[in-house]
Amino acid sequence: MGIRITRVYTRTGDLGDTALVGGRRVPKDSPRIEAYGGVDELNAIIGLARVFNAEQAERSEKHRWLDGVLRTLQNELFDLGSELATPGDAVYEGMFRVGPREVTALERLIDQCQKDLEPLRSFVLPGGGRVSGFLHQARTVCRRVERRILALTRVEPIGDEPLRYVNRLSDLLFVLSRWVGKHLGETEYLWERGLAVHARKRR
Repeated sequence: MGIRITRVYTRTGDLGDTALVGGRRVPKDSPRIEAYGGVDELNAIIGLARVFNAEQAERSEKHRWLDGVLRTLQNELFDLGSELATPGDAVYEGMFRVGPREVTALERLIDQCQKDLEPLRSFVLPGGGRVSGFLHQARTVCRRVERRILALTRVEPIGDEPLRYVNRLSDLLFVLSRWVGKHLGETEYLWERGLAVHARKRR
């Protein structure tokens, strides 16, 4: 089925409610809206990482590989948002659902990226470069999305796979940020306890 959007504003949400797939209206701060709204925010941040990576896509195959990964994640997150916007009484035949195949694909990507990274001897501080910085931000938002989806599971049955998917995705975003540091020349900042106890009390 094609998608055709001709109007952006409808005025139907001015009183603080919105429609789910199927037409049922709910408050905009309901658990289901919080869940797929968080997925939308996460998608936007991954999009920023993709923009900055794309600026250098001509430089190497690794930049192009990363763009392909981020593109896949953005499309999967859009599908996940659609799934979360569809309550049980509006599920339709052939509807896409995140499942074991997508979770397994994330695990394989984690293993692929991890295999040539040095073991960590400290915690990683967010930042280091534009791409890795946005991937770190995406990771923290992904953790919040996980909490929002967990909250939704306590009031409505949605199955286990959305929660499992975002859990693996947060791990992948962390590993990708490290992969960027190693392969795309961005810095990796490591945590120093109390800045090495204030540089050994300023000696």
